[in-house]
Amino acid sequence: MIQLKTLLNCIDNSGAAIVECAMVIGQKRHASIGDRIVVVVQKQRSANAEGMAGAGAPKVKRGDIRHAVVVRTKQPVQRRDGSVIRFDDNACVLINKAGDPIGTRINGVVGAELRKKKWSKILSMAPMQA
Repeated sequence: MIQLKTLLNCIDNSGAAIVECAMVIGQKRHASIGDRIVVVVQKQRSANAEGMAGAGAPKVKRGDIRHAVVVRTKQPVQRRDGSVIRFDDNACVLINKAGDPIGTRINGVVGAELRKKKWSKILSMAPMQA
């Protein structure tokens, strides 16, 4: 579960490295995999980092306020088949207001719960689903 003031890794190539959750969109207090949140960029990724090669200026800067989708959580999530999935970190992917990802690739695993919440664009860019 992601609460306010939680730091998340940004796993796309939008230019953000670490973001802070400012608000959970909807009537919920906590966000889990597939939920939309509002974040503030806390740390930028360097231009020569993995996934940013060949890109000009980063798409986001430190202090920018953006929307994001939670793709991994440290809090265990129970699936319908009875299995429990838990990741090593909290991670998100930045999106625009229309719901399209800002970056062009995703580095890392995403949760399969995104399929149920209709985030197929993020799933298609991800190298693997867990």
